[in-house]
Amino acid sequence: MIALSFTEIAEAVGGRLLLGDGDAAPSDVVSGAVETDSREIGPGGVFVARHGETTDGHLFAPSAIERGAALLIVERPLELSVTQIVVDDATVALGLLAAEVVRRVRAAGVLRIVAVTGSNGKTTTKNLLREILSRRAETIAPRESFNNEVGAPLTMLKLTWETEFLVAEMGASGIGEIRRLVGMARPDVGIVLTVGLAHAGEFGGIESTLIAKTEMVADLLPDDTAVLNADDFRVAGMAESTAAKVLWFGRGPQADVRASDVSVDSTGTRFTLHAPGETPRDVHFSVLGEHHVTNALAAAAASLTLGVPLDTIVEALESVTRAERWRMEVLPGLDTVVINDAYNASPDSMAAALKTLAVLAPEAKRTVAVLGEMSELGDLSAEEHDSIGRLVVRLNIGQLIVVGEGAKRIHMAAELEGSWDGESEWYATADEAYDRLESSLRSGDLVLVKSSNSAGLRFLGDRLGELVACKHF
Repeated sequence: MIALSFTEIAEAVGGRLLLGDGDAAPSDVVSGAVETDSREIGPGGVFVARHGETTDGHLFAPSAIERGAALLIVERPLELSVTQIVVDDATVALGLLAAEVVRRVRAAGVLRIVAVTGSNGKTTTKNLLREILSRRAETIAPRESFNNEVGAPLTMLKLTWETEFLVAEMGASGIGEIRRLVGMARPDVGIVLTVGLAHAGEFGGIESTLIAKTEMVADLLPDDTAVLNADDFRVAGMAESTAAKVLWFGRGPQADVRASDVSVDSTGTRFTLHAPGETPRDVHFSVLGEHHVTNALAAAAASLTLGVPLDTIVEALESVTRAERWRMEVLPGLDTVVINDAYNASPDSMAAALKTLAVLAPEAKRTVAVLGEMSELGDLSAEEHDSIGRLVVRLNIGQLIVVGEGAKRIHMAAELEGSWDGESEWYATADEAYDRLESSLRSGDLVLVKSSNSAGLRFLGDRLGELVACKHF
């Protein structure tokens, strides 16, 4: 975090300053990292003691002090020797502090902010933007999927006076959440990727999802740029809800930044990248899955808006070998390959991953789909899991392994479909599925592991990756 005094931080968060023992003074400066996890605290850091989903951060304040915390932001005074700022809501205070840091760094005249949201592809697009923009100047971007009311401000608080680009990933589970994040760091460039069924259960339906995602561009100014997906009719409609300039990306001819001649094989995706006023460039994008072309186009469009040359964009795209840990991550073995894509799953991303598996089928002796639950679908859950089971059959996947009670309808729907040469099996646990796969995998198999994070199949994917790395089948 940029250096701020105790008084400045207290004023920013609207809190009451309680000086610690010793020589502490209101003018003392703090410049260490801000964290909500006491295990991440380092010397001179700020520990924000918030109530999490399962525990109370105040219980870990002593541990934060042992690790060197210089300041605690708390919701009640603690009998500890370190300086504290008492606030009504630590999570709100975290956001207020982030907004103040962004305001000060932006006022220095260098910082540009690009934010991305969408039902699918946020983290991949964020990673691509970081790879592209960091080739030009100091860039701050979230780690993993730090995109909520806690993760987003923690990323913003890593700004320095030298930072020229801030990439903000903005997720939401309800209306108003993206608007709050935009209020902390109003983007110069706002990207909307897709509006789909991911988290539809939490939002209450696709129309509520659309309202929430529109918040990314609703408050942009005329000098800002909304980067919108021309291939998604819901996203395309957001052009009527923003005062910003619109730059379109997509696969169709109507897009400003588009891809043509797209082809997929086991080494990734090849396409020709078109941009206004530029000679088309051929791109070999190593990230597996044709659906990731959309993310590459979004990152390219935003980067062009921020003044990055197209050649730099292409070089950066071609340097990326995976979207993210557990996202279409290829784990090659001695004679069998595992694709671990079990960090997130929605009906759209599940279908895209299965279609990629089917496209790669000619390169494999057999395709195997290991599928778990798609979470947070609410009343749509049964219908969407049924749809995925039918899709497996239509794509003629060779073997279907379904794991967990929440995903059982995928197995049931597949078995009810006729004219399929493959077969489906259901297992209650990942361990049972692993035991079955250990004994049934064949030489040349191509295995996809796909589920929502909560299903835990990413660890099954890792175990299968370790297995195929050392065993001939």
